[in-house]
Amino acid sequence: MEKQTQGPLPPEQHIASTWYGPDMASRQDEWIMQLGAQEIAELEAAAESILASGHNIASLTVESFPLPQLGPKLNLLRKELIQGRGFALLRGLPVAKYDERKAGTIFYGLGLHLGLPRSQNAMGHTLGHVRDLGMKSGDPNVRIYQTNERQTFHTDSCDVVGLLCLKKAKTGGASLLVSASTIFNEMHKQRPDLLELLLQPIATDRRGEVPEGMLPYLLIPVFSFYKGFLTIFYQRQYIDSAQRFEDAPRLTPKHVEALDMFDQLANDPKLNLSMELEPGDMQFVYNHGLLHDRTGFQDWDEPKEKRHLLRLWLSIPGDRPLPEVFASRYGSIEIGNRGGVIVKGTTLTIPWTS
Repeated sequence: MEKQTQGPLPPEQHIASTWYGPDMASRQDEWIMQLGAQEIAELEAAAESILASGHNIASLTVESFPLPQLGPKLNLLRKELIQGRGFALLRGLPVAKYDERKAGTIFYGLGLHLGLPRSQNAMGHTLGHVRDLGMKSGDPNVRIYQTNERQTFHTDSCDVVGLLCLKKAKTGGASLLVSASTIFNEMHKQRPDLLELLLQPIATDRRGEVPEGMLPYLLIPVFSFYKGFLTIFYQRQYIDSAQRFEDAPRLTPKHVEALDMFDQLANDPKLNLSMELEPGDMQFVYNHGLLHDRTGFQDWDEPKEKRHLLRLWLSIPGDRPLPEVFASRYGSIEIGNRGGVIVKGTTLTIPWTS
């Protein structure tokens, strides 16, 4: 890969999303929001009304899913995601008493108060299922959320990713978060020469989900500094697998060293935060400022007990600007209407498994 002309490094970042895991772990009262009985009741009432009417859930709007008490809190949560620490956990939804459609409708409707749902794959799923499908990441057309493997720290192709835990694994499957600006600052101090390489475009595999007229890989820097914002885009396994394409820019030994240092920092318990998602927990993470990961897990033998999470990819109004290079993955960089995976023939839909 040829080195591009690079100016001075962006400055170290000292913003609300620059944090260290152990400190954040001691401040759970700041980022865990316990849902109250009245808030749960209005979520249930809104979902029951939608389900009774037979309304197409994929076409819901904020107006059709009113949350008079919880809605204002979600407006504040949106600001915390994009301007503050970059994540939050909503706890207490009694999912054990819901079927999948009711739980999914509640989650989807709540998500609308944060942003616009986006397609998560080539099939157009705007409400995704995160489960082990018995696949292996060695298959270049498999995305790692379809396996039980350790994911490694990464970002998703949207502004905010949300997860609702329906069932936990038998063992493992912990959720990990790390601040991108904290990694940036550590590399800035320790190895600015390696950091410089991560501010240049790097090939990332699309894993078979290729929009019409596009290359089978992306060319986006790991770190972008644009209009005063440091933005992260990263999935190491997909960077490595992009090297299968002969025309993809080659990773040099120095690039590999830079990526290895990035991963080492992300995996350092002095930097990252670990949490267990319990059934009913809803986690929201800001992809432009944080990376997320999931440890490997062992699942239950009984099909109905297997680990199962619902997922939302959201485009957020009022969010930061993104550089033009993101359009190759996000389809558009229009704030509030960007992100997701769209290929030829994609139709937006919600898949129910039961």
